[in-house]
Amino acid sequence: MSSTVLTSGTLPADLIALPGVYRPQADTRFLAEALAREDVGLRTEALEIGTGTGALALQAASRGARVTAVDVSWPAVATARLNALRRGLPVRVLHGDFAARTAGRRFDLVVANPPYVPAPGARLPSRGPEQAWDAGPDGRGVIDRICARAPSLLRPGGVLLMVHSGMSGPQETVERLTGAGIAAAVTARTSVPWGPVLRSRRGWLERQGLADAAEEREELVIIRAQSL
Repeated sequence: MSSTVLTSGTLPADLIALPGVYRPQADTRFLAEALAREDVGLRTEALEIGTGTGALALQAASRGARVTAVDVSWPAVATARLNALRRGLPVRVLHGDFAARTAGRRFDLVVANPPYVPAPGARLPSRGPEQAWDAGPDGRGVIDRICARAPSLLRPGGVLLMVHSGMSGPQETVERLTGAGIAAAVTARTSVPWGPVLRSRRGWLERQGLADAAEEREELVIIRAQSL
């Protein structure tokens, strides 16, 4: 396991983001650094789950990968398509649930920055910018679906890279993937200052035992899983 110092990453510059679309932040840059360490080339079939602006999909496509990107938000789909068009990169951007839109397909690389912020509501939001971060009381509403779907998404030797918060149970993610027959581990950790979403629900997070009263930084982890 390595300890990673957060840097600027290798994301495309000057990305467009339509209103309500999650802009690349610390977690996106952290995942971009992990992606930069992977062997990606012309033969790589890649998938990005929850593409947002398309930043990570574009990073993979710029290295020659054939990329499919999926998002449940129409503004995000439009944003990613615009960013791909501006850069002349052939990213296929699809609207809808990632499992439904990828049924029957397998990939060499799957990249995911899913919603992972614990939220009081039991149901995931169906619209609005909160779709990009709210993930149920334990923050695992989407993470668990990715873990369950990973064996059917990855080709033999294929790699899943996922970033999420330390609040959302990294060890559970590793155990779920391992239990599904995929070699998984936390390969990098960093910490970032709390953003406005966490600050706005500090009291609830403390009552849930997910944060301490004096806590001001959030741990982020990279989960790397490889199909056997």
